Parts: sequence; structure tokens; C-alpha cells
Amino acid sequence: MPYRRNILQALGAASVASCMVQALAMGARPLSPGIRSLKGTVRVNGSPAQEGQLVLNGDTIATGKASEVVYVMGNNAYLMREDSQVQFASEGITAVLRVVTGKVLAVFGPGKLRIDMPTATVGIRGTACYIETTDTSTYFCLCYGTAELSPKADPSQARTLVTRYHDSPFWVGNDTAAPLLRAAPVINHRDYELTLLEALVGRLPPFAGKESTSY
Repeated sequence: MPYRRNILQALGAASVASCMVQALAMGARPLSPGIRSLKGTVRVNGSPAQEGQLVLNGDTIATGKASEVVYVMGNNAYLMREDSQVQFASEGITAVLRVVTGKVLAVFGPGKLRIDMPTATVGIRGTACYIETTDTSTYFCLCYGTAELSPKADPSQARTLVTRYHDSPFWVGNDTAAPLLRAAPVINHRDYELTLLEALVGRLPPFAGKESTSY
């Protein structure tokens, strides 16, 4: 039964994504900033979060077990899964997203952004990515767009990624005795989720109408 329920939930979300794509094509306006949905335990700066609450620069947002939150900040949208924590900051004109721990899917509009992860940093401008962290490595999938991926253990191994459709996911380690960048499969994020996030900020993903059923 849990497996069947998960399938039905996925199909339902995919149907919602399709409806949102059609609404955008007809000129629907994006939703306003703030927390759009949440389940389980979600905290902003240590206090319980509420739907509609704004997430601002300088804030820390965290989820507990079996929890999830979707929110909009400016022209960016985020989906955080369970046991995740991120912090928002800025350094001059550069916005900074610090993924302290957990699993985060995000879509970004134009603007300079740096993502700081446990074992890597990413320079990014208007694209989408999925991140998972462990104690010793970071999973990074540039779902589409261009980014500069740099291992913290050896920034000289930085690599410019240009992808159209989940082309080059990587595990980024911290042991210089082993390869720091290892090719990875596409894991734990779905096209309909990207479609939903983009719709929240009034955009369509480049694969709109061609969503894969395999991820």
C-alpha cells in the first residue's frame, strides 16, 4: 500500500504541474513570495514556520524528520526535504545560499548567486539544481543551465558545467587521495517538481511538456 500511495501522490503532483504549465501559458501570475506549503516540522530561525511567512536574507530555515517545505524568495523557489537546513546571506552584490545539511531542489532567476555546500561551492546564474549532503560528500545535479562547480579540497579542479537536461550530476568529495569529482546518476528529484517550482515564479522549465517519467 505505501508504494501504491507514493505512485498516486506522484501522479497527482505531476497533474498539478501540468495544470500550472497550462495556466502560465494563459498568462496566470506567479504566486507571491513566502512559504507556499509545508508539512511536518519546519522552523525559520528556530521558530515554527507558517504558510505565507516570508523567508528573508539572513534567515535560517530547517526541516525535521518526515517534513518538507516549499517557498519563494524573489525570483527563486526552493523545495527542502526532511532533515535539511539552509542559511541565506549576501556578500556585496552576491547572494549566498548555504546548504548546511540535507536535500534541496531549487530554481533560480537571473542574478549572481553562490551556493556553499559542505564539500563544494557553486557559482550560478539563473538555472536549476538539486543538492544532497552527507558527512563526506555532496551530490550536485545541475538540472539545466550553466554553473561553476569547485571542490573545496582543491579549487584548482573546478569545472564549468553546461547542461540541458540533468546531463552531468556529480558527487563531490573531500579526500584528495581520491577523485574529488565523481560522475553520479540522477537521484531523488523529479521533472514535475522542477515544473512546480518554476511555475511558482512565473517561468517554465526548458523541458516543459516533455517531462520524463523516469526522474
